Amino acid sequence: MVENLEETFLSRQDVFTGKLLNVHVDQVRLPDGKTASREVADHCPCVAVVALDGGNNVLAVTQYRYAFGKTLLEIPAGKLEEGEEPAVGALRELLEETGAVPDELLPMGKILPSPGCLGEELYLFLARGLTMGEAQPDEDEFLRLERIPMEELAHRCLRGEIEDGKTVAAILKAKLLLNL
Repeated sequence: MVENLEETFLSRQDVFTGKLLNVHVDQVRLPDGKTASREVADHCPCVAVVALDGGNNVLAVTQYRYAFGKTLLEIPAGKLEEGEEPAVGALRELLEETGAVPDELLPMGKILPSPGCLGEELYLFLARGLTMGEAQPDEDEFLRLERIPMEELAHRCLRGEIEDGKTVAAILKAKLLLNL
């Protein structure tokens, strides 16, 4: 059995540079001394928020996801601006997508959505004590806001009806943290 599992970077070939992600192919040395290629899509850090109202309903948004050709139910989320702290970005995204401002914002940790090929860190938050205002979505963002009971949303995650990974992870984390 190999003790050290680390791979050593040897070289990089940049393949694509875009607004949301950059793609590169790296050559690495494996623990056994052989070499291999690693295809990586780097994405900026992101945030996602489980916003819970006083009736234990979660603010969720439905939006069309082009990559999959269908609409998905998700929690509010988005990318961090350059140099933006995760909590600040979470508050901004929540306001933009739902119009909600929370009294309390609790960090629920960081997840790596798809570490085999995607270089993205996603910070999860729980927001409570919501004051509702008007949503301010980005000009290319079209959303439908819904309030769904936490219990129902958790069961939908477990039944596989919610496919968005960040939503599944965050809802189940929040449910366990809150013991709902």
